[in-house]
Amino acid sequence: MATRSKSSQRWLKEHFSDPYVKKAQAEGLRSRAAYKLEELLERDRLLKPGMVVVDLGAAPGGWSQFVRQAMGDSGRVVAMDILDMPPLAGVDFLHGDFREQAVLSQLEGMLDGQPVDLVLSDMAPNKSGVDAVDQPRAMYLAELAMEFADTHLKPGGAFLIKLFQGVGFDDYIRDLRKRYARVVIRKPDASRKRSPEVYALGQGKHATPR
Repeated sequence: MATRSKSSQRWLKEHFSDPYVKKAQAEGLRSRAAYKLEELLERDRLLKPGMVVVDLGAAPGGWSQFVRQAMGDSGRVVAMDILDMPPLAGVDFLHGDFREQAVLSQLEGMLDGQPVDLVLSDMAPNKSGVDAVDQPRAMYLAELAMEFADTHLKPGGAFLIKLFQGVGFDDYIRDLRKRYARVVIRKPDASRKRSPEVYALGQGKHATPR
C-alpha cells in the first residue's frame, strides 16, 4: 500500500479535526459546505419560500440539502454535477458535465421555462496543483455559470458563485458589476483561511448588462 503524501496526511488531519465537519456529521448534513451557504444566505437574506433555485456543482449535495430544508415544501431546487449525487427528497438532480451543450440543454429542459430566482455555483475543477492550469479551468467554469445566469436568472434575481483569487478574478468581478445592481465579495467563517476561495454575490440582476 502506498504511503500518503505529507500534504494528504495534513489534509486528513485538518479535515477530521475540523469543527464544521464534526457539526455536519452530527446534524446529518452531507458536507461542511452547507455552513458556508447558511452564512452567505442569512447575511444577505437571499432565500425566500417559493423560490426556484439552481445549484451548479452540487455534489455531494450539501447546498441543495440546506436550501431544500430552509424552504420546506415550497419552491423548487434543481441541482447538477459532473459527479453523481445520492438522491435528495425534493431536489431534481442532473448528472452531467456543465461544459457540454447537450447537458446544458437537458438542464434547460428540466427548468421548462421557469424563471430562476437564485443561481448558486460551487463548481471547481479537479486540481492539478499547478496554478497556471487550475486557475484558467476555474475561471472557465465561472464564465459558464455567469452565462447561465445571464440566460435563466430573472431580472432582480441573485447569483452566488465560488471564485479563486488569481488571474482573471478582477475582470470577472468587473463583468459582474455590469450585470447586477450590487456585487460583494464574501469569505464565510466555514471557508478555510488558507484557501484562496471567496464567494462573489450579485444581487438585483439588470434586465440587460450595462
